Amino acid sequence: MNAAVRAVVRMGIYVKAKVYFVYEGYQGMVDGGDNIVEVSWESVSSILQVGGTVIGSARCKSFRTREGRLQAAYNLVQRGITNLCVIGGDGSLTGANLFREEWSGLLEELAQKGKIDEEAVKKYAYLNIVGMVGSIDNDFCGTDMTIGTDSALHRIIEVVDAIMTTAQSHQRTFVLEVMGRHCGYLALVSALACGADWVFIPEYPPEEGWEDSMCVKLSENRARKKRLNIIIVAEGAIDCHNKPITSEKVKDLVVQRLGFDTRVTILGHVQRGGTPSAFDRILASRMGVEAVLALLEATPATPACVVSLSGNQAVRLPLMECVQMTQEVQKAMDEGRFVEAVRLRGRSFENNLNTYKLLSHKKPDAELPKTNFNVAVLNVGAPAAGMNAAVRAAVRVGITEGHKMFAVIDGFEGFARGKIKEISWGDVGGWTGQGGSILGTKRTLPAKYLEKIADQMRTNNINALMVIGGFEAYESCLQLHEARSRFEEFCVPICVLPATISNNVPGTDFSVGADTALNAIVETCDRIKQSASGTKRRVFLFIIETMGGYCGYLANMGALAAGADAAYIFEEQFDIRELQANVEHLTEKMKTSIQRGLVLRNENCNENYTTDFIYQLYSEEGKGVFDCRKNVLGHMQQGGAPSPFDRNFGTKISAKAMQWISKKLKETYRKGKVFANTDDSVCLLGMRRRNLVFQPVAELKNETDFVHRIPKEQWWLKLRPLMKILAKYKTSYDVSDSGQLEHVAMHSPKEAETGAI
Repeated sequence: MNAAVRAVVRMGIYVKAKVYFVYEGYQGMVDGGDNIVEVSWESVSSILQVGGTVIGSARCKSFRTREGRLQAAYNLVQRGITNLCVIGGDGSLTGANLFREEWSGLLEELAQKGKIDEEAVKKYAYLNIVGMVGSIDNDFCGTDMTIGTDSALHRIIEVVDAIMTTAQSHQRTFVLEVMGRHCGYLALVSALACGADWVFIPEYPPEEGWEDSMCVKLSENRARKKRLNIIIVAEGAIDCHNKPITSEKVKDLVVQRLGFDTRVTILGHVQRGGTPSAFDRILASRMGVEAVLALLEATPATPACVVSLSGNQAVRLPLMECVQMTQEVQKAMDEGRFVEAVRLRGRSFENNLNTYKLLSHKKPDAELPKTNFNVAVLNVGAPAAGMNAAVRAAVRVGITEGHKMFAVIDGFEGFARGKIKEISWGDVGGWTGQGGSILGTKRTLPAKYLEKIADQMRTNNINALMVIGGFEAYESCLQLHEARSRFEEFCVPICVLPATISNNVPGTDFSVGADTALNAIVETCDRIKQSASGTKRRVFLFIIETMGGYCGYLANMGALAAGADAAYIFEEQFDIRELQANVEHLTEKMKTSIQRGLVLRNENCNENYTTDFIYQLYSEEGKGVFDCRKNVLGHMQQGGAPSPFDRNFGTKISAKAMQWISKKLKETYRKGKVFANTDDSVCLLGMRRRNLVFQPVAELKNETDFVHRIPKEQWWLKLRPLMKILAKYKTSYDVSDSGQLEHVAMHSPKEAETGAI
């Protein structure tokens, strides 16, 4: 929430508006006085990395009464406030909408009581409201992610990862209870992210006789030499008769039926606290700026709106449409219409549920279809967190579809040497939380091994390939596509999944691994800023070098999430004049109460203006004002356990890609063999704005700068001005990409298959 508060304040000041804090939510608005205070640029310094909200939040009974709202209106009019930005859940936003509807009546009543004059009634005739949804439950319809959800998932996954190591040692079963009284999003996504054995959520109660099914599944897993079981329960979980399923009930059942050593862990308010994740900071910053733009453009005729995220696109939706749909979900659940409840939650939720069902329960061999197709999976390029989650999903969905799955060790180099083996359902158990690449990965491209790879494909009768990796994976598949005229073995369906920390693959907004790297950068920046502010009477500027090759994604987004003063990237050329301007800007800043600076530099942004050069320049120019320090983050950005976002993104795009491969295999199977030689049989699956899209690699060639290994157009460059505005630079902000008011769309069940993350 603090990132949103900071963005609203700074964007408001940037557009020459007066900005006020209302402390303690609606209670502060009713009480007035020191609870409503005008704020400055410095007021929101150093709050990005703080959890919770610095302006406080409180439930307010008096605002539910007309008298309370009358007093709140009076307090706002006294200060000339007619634009409200409300960050909260559906209760807060419904209250805001009611306040807006009553506004003119409240003003007239105040005038009748002689508290304000007629001129004030005319001057402040309309109240504009924009909402941002801050809720860890992600229970608000119309938005893919609410502010705070990703950070709550981070807390849950940190705990699950820690519990898994102890459970493994003692051969225990753990029942974890997570928040979600009316919404199972946290439970569902954390189950997907850690590969839990069973999950209980309010929207999808288990079928009659679930006790037997669950115990059979747990004992089967133990029989397969799995040393631990994880069961995740949402606090609002129910059975199909609307009776609660508690964590204690699940534990007692496991102990009585199976005799397993079982423990319960209730996460509670841990999920609400802690440092916000990089994703949440960027989301909240984007939403905050979007909210200010929406307020500026609002007219008396436009309905109160909510700014939200659809895929990777900022959108504006009518507030009450979202609230009504959110209430519809609860109504459907109360009436036992659970299929409808899942559909109303939106395509993202439905997608999560379908993917979890697909990956968690293995059908008996007798029930699996037999296609006689062999599909190989390999990793190419540098390791990226989330690759293993993608391999696991590919293997399990492939087996469910009836294929024989093969794992290639060490990329195309290993392929050429025959390092290929069949891989089973159980072999990939516990892979989601592992960093790096368990299969091994190499940067080697297939061009020099084409003949040997073709031999191996013939020998092992490989009918399709899934290549998971970065720019090298994309280039490799282009080479295989171009070699089809010489080697018939490559005339098979081939799918590329983008997985690289650099996020430099054409055809996708996000790559698996980039979110984990971004969190590593932001965490380091937080620590560095803390060390700087802890040293009294000395002012520090830190220069931090990030990875990414020629792609400035990590430097730019890291700067936005960490609240940096500048980010030097290859895509936006800079010269000595710009460096000089940055030095002057920082020198001015250091004279205020904000006495520390942070600059990020992409490793290849300029061959002459190196990290050392920039460090020496700032050291010389800042003499007597600030001291400089530099940090090269290096390969720490590539390691570590994958973030919840990367685990889920990897899992879901991989499951979708394997279903595409199955479809292509059926389409191209003729006369006893697979023959696929069209462009659309070698595709890259990427996320474009709101949707997951399969794009032929041959078509992506025109969008690629092969010299610098980056796409020619990159969506995140539109966020450059946002970072500069929030760092107090004077720049123009392109509003052409800002959200237009849309309506909440009901989607058909079919859409969940094609839709967003």
